[in-house]
Amino acid sequence: MRYVLLFLAFLLALGAFWVLGGDKLAEKVTEARVEQALLDNGVPAEMSACMAPRLVDRLSIAQLRRLERFAPEEGETSVPLSTGEAMARLRRVDDREAVEEVVIVAGGCGLQIGLDLLNR
Repeated sequence: MRYVLLFLAFLLALGAFWVLGGDKLAEKVTEARVEQALLDNGVPAEMSACMAPRLVDRLSIAQLRRLERFAPEEGETSVPLSTGEAMARLRRVDDREAVEEVVIVAGGCGLQIGLDLLNR
């Protein structure tokens, strides 16, 4: 259970996960930017490539921005070291739907990657 929580926390600890371009009216999140942000935060390449398009499709720009709140603040480690720390970061996000979508996407991608490994 602890590893599941740490994995979830790791996926959500995306720091600069969302890099937005253009002016406020024409902001657009690209899959390449989301994928790079995931990679920059230690998510494996295959998982990043799977998650990025799904997250861009499912979450609004506002939700993507709220997920940035999961990033470590001063004095915190990059990956939460306890359930309490992970829960505190999740409360900072303050967007249940966004967190649920990240969990769903991560789970789906993990399952897909696992099945692909079994079929090799």
